[in-house]
Amino acid sequence: MHLSGYRPAIQLRDLAIGIDNLRHDVFFSSKYVELVRSHTSLLVAFHGAIQDLLTPGDSNPLRRVALSPNAPLRDAARLGQTARLVANDFVGGIANPQKPSDIAGEFKRRTAELQCTGLNLARQRGNLSIDLLLRLALVKFLRDALTSQYTSAQEQCRSKLRALESPGNSSHLLQLRDSFARFQLNKRAVLRKCGEDLYETLREIEKETVGHMRRSIFGDAESAAYELFLNRLIFSEDGRDDFIKASHYFMLGNYEKDPDRLPVLRDLMQGYFRSVLPLGNTLPDDEIDDLLNVPENGQELVAGGVPDEDTEKGSSQRALLSAWLDILEDAGIMDYVLAGYEIVPLLSEYSSLINPQQLKIALISRPERERVEALLATHGKISPANFQAAVKRLANLGTAEQAKIAGRFLVDLLRYNRDIRRLEALNAGMDQVNLISTDRMRQLSEANSRLYEFLLPEEQKPGDLRVISHVVLKADVRDSTLLTRTLVERGQNPASYFSLGFYDPVNKLLAKYGASKIFIEGDAIILGIEERDGPACFPVARACVLAREMISIVRAFYEESSSLQLPALELGIGITHQDSAPMYLLDGESRIMISDAINRADRLSSCNHSACRRLQGQKLPFSIFLFQLLADADTGGVPDDFLFQYNVGGIQLEQRAFQRLRQEISLQEFDIPFPDIWGERLVRLYSGLVPVTADVFQPIVIREAAVPVIDARDFSLRSWTDHAYYEVCTGDEVYQLVEEARLRAATT
Repeated sequence: MHLSGYRPAIQLRDLAIGIDNLRHDVFFSSKYVELVRSHTSLLVAFHGAIQDLLTPGDSNPLRRVALSPNAPLRDAARLGQTARLVANDFVGGIANPQKPSDIAGEFKRRTAELQCTGLNLARQRGNLSIDLLLRLALVKFLRDALTSQYTSAQEQCRSKLRALESPGNSSHLLQLRDSFARFQLNKRAVLRKCGEDLYETLREIEKETVGHMRRSIFGDAESAAYELFLNRLIFSEDGRDDFIKASHYFMLGNYEKDPDRLPVLRDLMQGYFRSVLPLGNTLPDDEIDDLLNVPENGQELVAGGVPDEDTEKGSSQRALLSAWLDILEDAGIMDYVLAGYEIVPLLSEYSSLINPQQLKIALISRPERERVEALLATHGKISPANFQAAVKRLANLGTAEQAKIAGRFLVDLLRYNRDIRRLEALNAGMDQVNLISTDRMRQLSEANSRLYEFLLPEEQKPGDLRVISHVVLKADVRDSTLLTRTLVERGQNPASYFSLGFYDPVNKLLAKYGASKIFIEGDAIILGIEERDGPACFPVARACVLAREMISIVRAFYEESSSLQLPALELGIGITHQDSAPMYLLDGESRIMISDAINRADRLSSCNHSACRRLQGQKLPFSIFLFQLLADADTGGVPDDFLFQYNVGGIQLEQRAFQRLRQEISLQEFDIPFPDIWGERLVRLYSGLVPVTADVFQPIVIREAAVPVIDARDFSLRSWTDHAYYEVCTGDEVYQLVEEARLRAATT
């Protein structure tokens, strides 16, 4: 039986201390700050059901912001400066709120952009702690915005109610006062719902965009720290909200007299873990506490309450489950556990009148039950039937059902304890953040090089946008002379064939990858991607994905045209990187690039005719092969000068471009067996994820292979050299096997 420990923590490394000499200074985009205020104020109005309170009537512009799904953000932001609450009319005396999805969508998009800015800044400075600082500051700012907008809403409601005080408004004023009273009474519920809304948005951003980009650049670095932000308690008040606990964990007690409050349950779990572990009584408290932060330990010990007793492990788990149940019963807690689960479906019906903790106690305590039934009878509008049915179900639970619930409770309790510890670690991290909100403090911090400034893309300083490096991609049509002659002999047009199957589709891809045409020949095209100062553009990584898409397009065209008996169209592609700006000469109005990278790409895209004849018809998973002839092996020359190259439908990546790729994105290594020319061989593969746009990511797999020495007479293998070459893989089978290997590695 294997148990593991976990201690949530977040560490900020190598960051400048701010102007208060204690914390790190963070400044957010002014546009983003205003958007957050608008969004959180509308959330407060929506979940507080007070849209109708301030300005009833169709003529009010705030009402139009709420009701129109296409209301522009600038109107909401402008109106938010003077009045941030949205109004709706009453329908049958009940508020009919409309959620302003336009601003919610803009908030989600802009938050994703801001987090991508943080990742780019972290990449430029080589410090992932910059992005962690942004995430901490963002949660802190959103928390502050919720509480401040709730307070602002209260003040605006009071002002409106005072303005409406007149004899002619008494009936309507009474309704509005009732709405305001409910708003104040339900403060915790309103803030909880707003927090859940924000949490779901942040989780979607992480899942759809930011998580992919971070893993693409940094791999799994600091993955444990980022898990702290995927905690639904981050916007709750100290993690003790009854509704969140009941809906997602278990509704523990909150008060000193409650036997099922968390400190008591932690003590019980510590004793239980010590009793089941070898030498458990000798382990220090902090090691036992770490075990309590891993929900999987509960599953390992008691199988979630449903062990398989047909196995040896299941029999052991049954004994451990019985021991846990005995501990709960001896402590007088088991009844509270049963009631805590039984109460969940009752909350929606009874919580408006009865406190959830009181309702839970009423399920197991006759005096409290009588008080609850008396309250329901006095109110008269809520039936006690479901409450009484729950009491009966609890009374009829057998031992086997109670044991099952006890096992479930252990897993849920460990999960809640983990998230509380994560919340504590997150709060400690946020204590290190100083949100700068005034221009004077911003100027002071910036003047002293202490400021971490996170801006939206359009607010960032462009600098001189100078070119600092460039990538060249050359795509060459294989056997273009034979292909042209074949088409002419058939009376067909080779120009239109090349245009439809190659040039036109490639032209449509250029803007997507930020590429431009350098030169076009009759049977080849040379493309360039420039890297400039500013946010990362991943030039080599994008060139690899562009090349792979070009190969895919040409293959699809050939498959379609082969049914018409048209000849095959195959490419060979080479990709090079130059760590400097290219030079240009002017030919009239045209610029002609001069770069050694063009010559190198030309060599990588070429194919030796003898190699084509030798490998023709072989079904191999790869498309690039380099060989050194036996006669040249001892010449002492530069290896590239003696290479015998095969490139049909392949993409060859030069070594310096591969090294640059490793700097741009995170690559994971795999050694997987594949069939080779001379039998099966372990192949070193590198897998990564490329950000094509802010929310589009494409996988790439790079193959690393050594150059063999062969005898040209019979193509036999004689030895292997130390010279490596690299291929951007294009076969679906390779990507599938790499993904399977990645999943196996993740599970182990």
